[in-house]
Amino acid sequence: MLNLNFLQKILAISVTLSAITCTFVQKTKKHFKKSKFITLYSLIVNIVIGYLFCITFTDITFPTSLWVGLFSFLGADTIYKTLEGKIAPYSKITAKKEEEIIPEENIINKEAE
Repeated sequence: MLNLNFLQKILAISVTLSAITCTFVQKTKKHFKKSKFITLYSLIVNIVIGYLFCITFTDITFPTSLWVGLFSFLGADTIYKTLEGKIAPYSKITAKKEEEIIPEENIINKEAE
């Protein structure tokens, strides 16, 4: 019989782990010359960090932690593809915006009406 409560717990852990590993892979992928290795690198990172995360913060066993890593890998990839191009770069977010100056003749004064 399928243990839906246990599966739900594993998926909840995977979602949390996905956010962590997706960020880690994005920060470290610049060290790869070819993009074809990034997917394999991401899978390995998810499995390793998933295992370490599970033995540190949960009572999940080794085989189950591999499933957490796999679900995390699939989730991280989906999250990245969903958000790709929709998040502004950090430099653009922190750049000072120029104030727009409106000429006085273009200002509508309601008191004058």
